[in-house]
Order: sequence, then C-alpha cells, then structure tokens
Amino acid sequence: MYRFLLTPRWLGYLALALVAAVVMVFLANWQLHRYQGRTEINERIDAGQRMTPAPLRDAMPGPSGGAGTTGPAPAKEKVYTRVTVTGRYDATNTVLVRTRTVDSQVGFEVVTPLVLPDGSAVLVDRGWIPPAPGGALARPEVPAAPGGDVTVVGRLHESESRPDSVVRRDGRLETRRIAVSRLAPELPYPIYGAYVLLDEQTPAADPVFKAVPVGHTNNWQNLGYIVQWWLFAVMTLFGYGWAARREARRGAGLDDRPLDRAAEPMPSTSA
Repeated sequence: MYRFLLTPRWLGYLALALVAAVVMVFLANWQLHRYQGRTEINERIDAGQRMTPAPLRDAMPGPSGGAGTTGPAPAKEKVYTRVTVTGRYDATNTVLVRTRTVDSQVGFEVVTPLVLPDGSAVLVDRGWIPPAPGGALARPEVPAAPGGDVTVVGRLHESESRPDSVVRRDGRLETRRIAVSRLAPELPYPIYGAYVLLDEQTPAADPVFKAVPVGHTNNWQNLGYIVQWWLFAVMTLFGYGWAARREARRGAGLDDRPLDRAAEPMPSTSA
C-alpha cells in the first residue's frame, strides 16, 4: 500500500517535511536559549533587590586611564547587584536623558557624575523627573544635587545598547541613551564602566525624583514561542503521515469519508 512513498514526488514531500521540522526545532531551541538567558537576568534582578549593598570597588574594577576614559564593564553576574559608594556630585556635568518613560509618563532621567576621592567618577542616575510645561521634550528645572560628601546606594547597571549622540546645550549634556563610553569623552575624569541606578542616598534625594525601576524581561513570551515551534514541528510530521495514509487508502480503493446516503441511487422496483 505504501510503495508510492518511494516515488520522487513523495520523497520530495518527505524531504520538505523533515527540513521544515528541523528548522522549527532549531527555532524552538533558539527561543529556549533566549528564555534561559532572560530568566537568569530576572533572577539577578530579584537577588539584587534583596542583597546587602557592597562597596562599588568590590562589584567592579575602577578605571585605570586618564580623563575621558572608561573602566571595564562589570562581570555579568555583578549587573543589577546593589552597591554603595561615597563621593561628591559634579552638578556642572549633569546629563539630561530625554524621552524616558516611568509610570506611563514621558520625561527625563537625570544622570550626575559622582566624583570619588581618587579622582575617578561613577555616573549616578538620580531618578526621573517630568518635563517642563509645553511638551515631553521641554527641558525641566533640575533640582540641585546635594553639596559635600554624598553616600549613594543603588543598583549597578551596564551601559545601554544602541548609544545615541551626546550634545551640550546651554551648558548641559543631553542624550537619549545612557552609554558610558559616549559620555566619558565629555567629562574631565575617568569613568567607571557602568552606572548606578539610585535607590537611596544620604543626604536624601529631592522628592521630585521618581526612582527608575528595573523592569523584568518578558521570558514568558519566549516560553510561548518554544511551545509554538515544537507544536508546528509535530504538526508538520503528522500532516505528512496523514497525507500518506490517505493516499494509501485511496490507492487501495478505500475512502475515509462517510457515505452520502442521500446520493445513493434508489433501487428500482417492478410493478
């Protein structure tokens, strides 16, 4: 019944089904890798919120070059950990990061270098503030940074991808992405290779600032894609088997469809 499977046409169908199934399994495994990576990030975020802050120097190495250079990026397992560091804010080099959304509102994040006793600095995201009246891009009035020594506690955050250009307007730096390597050449001291998302500071931060949340990655979406691609692979092979069985039954004179009794000819009767 199944000799037809060795014909060129059906061998082609089989090859096509196998290739499609293999591609779908590959896509499922790729989504599995992404799911595992995003799950690991979420676990680090949760662990960082619970941990006791560690000194910045213990979390990542400092810069070793001169002014305008950056230090190495933190190790992957150190990203999102809580750190503490003491220094003095350099308000003259405050950075406005525009078009940032917190609680569904578009505004600015304010990043200010914290200069450490050794002359290096770490960028501190002091929080989100709303724009001035007139639109989402209207420059806000930035609350003054505390003077003197400030102790910061926050989460270590790596530079953002797809860095944007940095411009200096009216004596203040502006950008759309917090990329340490792009900001460093604009600053007169070496910079750590990551920045700190402020949780708390002493003296206390101005209440106008909103803390910038660390959003969890959507790993459940990847899990859904894994199930989807595996189902598609199984359905592809099942569809080939179903078509082959139907062809075999047709060749044997069988038919899977129910008889249409209404279409049967009526038996003739004789008077």
